[in-house]
Amino acid sequence: MRTFGVEEEFLIVDPVNGVPLPLSAEVMDLHGASMRLAGPSARQMLSAELHQEQLEVITHPHSSLDSLATEILEGRAYADSLARKAGARIVALATSPLAVSPHPTRNERYDALVEKYALTAREQLTCGLHVHVSVVSDEEGVAVLDRIRSWLPPLMALSSNSPYWNGQDSGYASFRTQAWNRWSSAGPMEVFGSARAYHALVADISATTVVINPDFDARLSARHPTVEIRVSDVCLDPRDTVLIAALVRALVETAAREWEAGVEPDRVPAIVLRQGVWMASRWGVRGDLLHPATHRPDTARNVMSALLDHVRDALNDSGDAAYVEKALDRIFNHGTGATKQRQSYEPNGRLEDVVTDAIGLTHQEPVDRRTSANGSPSWTWKPLAEAVA
Repeated sequence: MRTFGVEEEFLIVDPVNGVPLPLSAEVMDLHGASMRLAGPSARQMLSAELHQEQLEVITHPHSSLDSLATEILEGRAYADSLARKAGARIVALATSPLAVSPHPTRNERYDALVEKYALTAREQLTCGLHVHVSVVSDEEGVAVLDRIRSWLPPLMALSSNSPYWNGQDSGYASFRTQAWNRWSSAGPMEVFGSARAYHALVADISATTVVINPDFDARLSARHPTVEIRVSDVCLDPRDTVLIAALVRALVETAAREWEAGVEPDRVPAIVLRQGVWMASRWGVRGDLLHPATHRPDTARNVMSALLDHVRDALNDSGDAAYVEKALDRIFNHGTGATKQRQSYEPNGRLEDVVTDAIGLTHQEPVDRRTSANGSPSWTWKPLAEAVA
């Protein structure tokens, strides 16, 4: 069974007015103290990001979906407990609905990025979800990259969670994607063909001195024996994080099997794939997407059905099929994070409500303002444990 893990990036916000707060250094100091106190039993992994208003929570590698889901929930709760000590909360929003002037994190790497990329870096307060899946070699990893690239825009649509940008409605389901693609090496790539070709291209890009580690939509990890898929928004609902992770592992396993069987990759040009990225970013699951097999517009339901069929054998073998099917149904019935953000905004036209509601959704706290006949909250997170177990 291939192991997999995730990296989730979060905003640190004021729990009252929802404004992002530059408190990552303080939260990381609290984390360090907590880890020293815990000693060898320390489990949680946190990291600072480009801006002080962000925090990244990193899981360990897992073989099963239920154990990964458990650590995702534990990581969110742990990071939030530290943020609370600093007078803040963490929230799974891929962009800030409220206007903000981010504060860059001060270190050699980030100072260089801000100096080189100027406004692009200064405005890049975006939070993504990265999924790592184990591979046995760079050769297998590049073969996987070549065979999954047409299937990545649907993942972006499923995770879409950034309709608001700096105080206004962007009109997109995932505006983070638009902001992220301002980086010089971001986006889909052509077919590499071999690990040698992949590394040669990375070396050529690095030789330009613009970037050191390219921000491809999917790449070989520079630190782990994994492929790293980077197209998704951080998911407001942790059940969606679990879904994306399950689909990514299944895509990697399916691609590796195709490579072993001698199935050639789809050589559709990257510029065509970029149109699929744009459609997924614009509409999420509420409009047409490019079908990964035909590269022509089709309904989101048909595209997700094709994705499910494509990876069904791998999902069945891992035992993840039932969860994925239920999660896809839930998203089509209730929407992605982008849908929920707009639902929070509509009653009063307040972006502050979007953030405060999102805090509850991030941490399984009932936030639906509607109540049932007996006055209890009408929304519960109990299905997560039931569905994954």
